[in-house]
Amino acid sequence: MFEKKNRILLKELVKTDFKLRYQGSVIGYLWSVLKPIMLFAVMYIVFIYFLRFGDDVPHFAVALLLGQVLWGFFNETTNLGMVSIVNRGDLLRKLNFPTYIIVVSVSINAFINLMISLVIVFIFGLINQVDLSVFGFLAPLLFIELYAFSLGIAFILATIYVRFRDIGPIWEVLLQIGLYMTPIIYPVTLIIERADIRIAKILLLNPMAQMIQDMRYWFTSPVNVTVWQLIDNKFIMLIPYVIPFIVLIVGFLVFNKNSKKFAEIL
Repeated sequence: MFEKKNRILLKELVKTDFKLRYQGSVIGYLWSVLKPIMLFAVMYIVFIYFLRFGDDVPHFAVALLLGQVLWGFFNETTNLGMVSIVNRGDLLRKLNFPTYIIVVSVSINAFINLMISLVIVFIFGLINQVDLSVFGFLAPLLFIELYAFSLGIAFILATIYVRFRDIGPIWEVLLQIGLYMTPIIYPVTLIIERADIRIAKILLLNPMAQMIQDMRYWFTSPVNVTVWQLIDNKFIMLIPYVIPFIVLIVGFLVFNKNSKKFAEIL
């Protein structure tokens, strides 16, 4: 799948995208650090300082920043992955190579930004004297799950976007809905206390919610409720862990099936 020439092309695409991302900007790559910090500052003031969300959850400010950074990766990968084929239409017409490389290159760039942002989360956690769980070494498994889910959706969106540009604004709205349906700016305990534990269980079947809560459990506080704590049925509990890999497989198959026609359409 990844022959030497394809690996070289992937590497060059990643380098080019990374260089062009902040070309012409005064502070350049620092924006990859400043953007999540500025967004976090707004969320902190509104949802923690004024609305007092997460008062019952230790280090919720760190949990908020962590959730926002993980969601930012999902947002970036799916949004940029969606338009990646159309933006690289000239390359498709000139060279013969596996088209999926274009989407993968975008996802790798987003992952690099994620790693940079996680350094800020780590430093913020140290300042807040967060105690890491002994299970923190399992974090790479969650990153694999997050990457698989984001890339799979990016493949599906990229395929649709080639034919129907309307998917752009539709996905923007769906992302906004997803942001509020995922426990990022509010803790799951808030849903359990003020609404219904059944709603909390349904929310945690969302893979993004499951990943964010698991990561918070391991890196900020075990007070953060996880899907495996809330749902007793093991088969139902495994749903959010399995969905990302099903989405990746389906997404790649759909993309690969339609990729031969991309150059003609564009």
